[in-house]
Amino acid sequence: MNVTNAKELVALSKDIYKEHYLHLWNEGGADWYMNEYAYPENVLRKELADKNIMYCIAYKNHRALGYLKIKINETLQGFEELNALEVERIYIYKEATGKGLGKQLMNYVFDIARQHKKDLVFLKAMDSSDAAIAFYKSIGFEICGSFQLPMPTFEWMKKEFRGMVVLKKDLKA
Repeated sequence: MNVTNAKELVALSKDIYKEHYLHLWNEGGADWYMNEYAYPENVLRKELADKNIMYCIAYKNHRALGYLKIKINETLQGFEELNALEVERIYIYKEATGKGLGKQLMNYVFDIARQHKKDLVFLKAMDSSDAAIAFYKSIGFEICGSFQLPMPTFEWMKKEFRGMVVLKKDLKA
């Protein structure tokens, strides 16, 4: 993908986000997150031009069903000595969940990680996302940390949803 895909990625990101995450926010928060923080076109254009960031859109019959964003070279706190890759986002439309797409995308991530000779892959998930955490554990991830999303950046997010877990998968095992 490159910067010419920015408009498509903006639309896809916002559409999937609305399906899954609007309940996390107090009034006005989701609009701020989508339109100013995470998915404005200028932000995605910058990320698409960054050699350390990789996006992949998953299609079926020419229709986008989800996407992932990875940071190829990233450091996991507490495991700084290891060569790590971070999955920053994996978003899939509800209609496509539970049908193997998440596993396909994660296998793609593992392939990329191996190509870049990574020791581990890590990601962060909301601690209230039981199904997502169970999925990650089912493909070999383990929880290795937790934290709260920072204030004041996430002040519009409902307090009960600010908890995050960090999960890692050792690729050398």
